[in-house]
Amino acid sequence: MIDHQPLSMTVHVARGRQAGPCLMVSAGIHGNEICGVESLRLLLKMRLLKRLRGDLIVVPVVNMPAFMARSRYLPDRRDLNRLFPGSAKGSLGGRLASLFVEEVVGKCTHAVDMHSGAVNRPNLPQIRISPDDEAAMEMAKAFRVPVVIESPVREGTLRQTLLAREIPSLLFEAGEAGRLDHSSVRYGVRGLVSVMRSLSMLPQERKVDTRRRTKTVVADETYWERAPMGGIFTPMKGLGKAVTVGEVLGIVADPFGRGECKVKARESGVIIGCSRDAAVDEGDALFHIALTHDPAKAERQIQRSSRFIKNSLESHYTG
Repeated sequence: MIDHQPLSMTVHVARGRQAGPCLMVSAGIHGNEICGVESLRLLLKMRLLKRLRGDLIVVPVVNMPAFMARSRYLPDRRDLNRLFPGSAKGSLGGRLASLFVEEVVGKCTHAVDMHSGAVNRPNLPQIRISPDDEAAMEMAKAFRVPVVIESPVREGTLRQTLLAREIPSLLFEAGEAGRLDHSSVRYGVRGLVSVMRSLSMLPQERKVDTRRRTKTVVADETYWERAPMGGIFTPMKGLGKAVTVGEVLGIVADPFGRGECKVKARESGVIIGCSRDAAVDEGDALFHIALTHDPAKAERQIQRSSRFIKNSLESHYTG
């Protein structure tokens, strides 16, 4: 680095006594997304890992320069998650991406990458997978997250690199940058353990309470409702809520009192992301909506899942 300190990346490796899959879980590709980092910290504390079958690779913070700066970006303002698979002769981010892919990603058979929403734009806990990836879909359902979205990969992302290497992978999104949301952390820990059970890396639960099982909402399309004009934004719907065509989601008002404009849903679905900014410009993203044929049913499933998570937070902080 500029102060001649070496750039390091902490990698934990847990090896089971018996052969099995090699699961890599990573967080901190964006340095201000903390929920995933905390989920991995709690995962490493679990005594259950003593019964591991196969290998577990845990990388709590991939992008240390951004993490130290509490920033999404690298020091040169580049997004590390647009630089994969990287280059050993490229920029700082390109070299970091290349090293991570060759030394860590190249060792795994399955992967989960943990993310959060942007600053002031929280995400409902959700999984994103590539379309027609049956192995990833099985992992996603095992994660037991409220919503699974089948979406195309973006150029330069870790998910694109994993797909190119035919490594089944999940991208987990929950909470928002710069904040620690304990429900999102809990979803991450429970989901990782559940995925490892589905891969036979951990023993199955002795007693399964079927009343606590919730169905996952699967969507293959999402869209953003954007601000029709600049002004003061007042949301009227929150995360996990059902919306129908034409329903008013919020209001953008002229701060000088010359009128206001309603933000209406163009499609039916459930809200999986929303803006918390009070002042917005025309075109700003306000509500991220996952399309579903039965929004009311999807909302009930999401509420049921969230209720169980909130009732079981303490155990992961008391060991």
